[in-house]
Amino acid sequence: MPSVSALPPSDPSSRDSVVAALRAAGCVFAEDEAELILTAARTPAEAVALVERRVAGLPLELVVGWAEFRGLRITVAPGVFVPRRRTEFLVEQALEQAPDATVVVDLCCGSGAVGAALAAALGRVELHAADIDPAAVRCARGNVAAAGGHVHQGDLFEALPAALRGRVGILAANVPYVPSDEIGLLPLEARDHEPLVALDGGTDGLDVLRRVAAEAPHWLAPGGCVLVETSRHQAPAAVDTFERNGLTTRPAVSRQWNAQVVIGVRPQDPATRALRPVRSPVR
Repeated sequence: MPSVSALPPSDPSSRDSVVAALRAAGCVFAEDEAELILTAARTPAEAVALVERRVAGLPLELVVGWAEFRGLRITVAPGVFVPRRRTEFLVEQALEQAPDATVVVDLCCGSGAVGAALAAALGRVELHAADIDPAAVRCARGNVAAAGGHVHQGDLFEALPAALRGRVGILAANVPYVPSDEIGLLPLEARDHEPLVALDGGTDGLDVLRRVAAEAPHWLAPGGCVLVETSRHQAPAAVDTFERNGLTTRPAVSRQWNAQVVIGVRPQDPATRALRPVRSPVR
């Protein structure tokens, strides 16, 4: 973890000097980070400033201004949740479940990374993203602009246009799911630089998930799916919550990304209880 006691690089134009400063601060991947910082810096003075921010503990993505997500360069800004690489698994599961979706919603969108990745993979879609945080909304607008996406500010489904009800093919809801009393156990980078509203999921971490599960069936098209990321120990309760709201449900696990996703599908009709087959629900 970067330490404020580390010194700035002695020569900001020297890769070795920047690596040494980052390594002294505790950056495990100092060489890779140095390359990104030196590429982002336009002048030696800016390189010094970027290294100093990283040494002070600012997440690398906020230092350089972007995060890689499923091959895309997603702009991130201070006060906005930084997309995690493990969330790429949620995107993959959405594409497996609904490869022909034409209406996509990225709920609790943060930077809009999930919506942007889904639109890039699906091609021509009607994309909507929503978040309660004004900083996230501003950031997401830039990231989904290339896909012609619309970004709305508000509390979950209240932010969405009513015309979307019953039409959504993919509803990706990367809800906060950290239990309130475990926020203090998060890495300092998350605790100090990411909004609490994007992390805190209530007493058991499932407060927002329950709200999404209750409303999702009204917004999904027949056969449409809602996907949420959760933790291993929360997954059984999340599955039960989805099922109690009439969704055909299964969990999916990626050992590669250490990711847990719960998928709920609105049945085509009351008798339909089968999910679309998937090729690799477990990795």
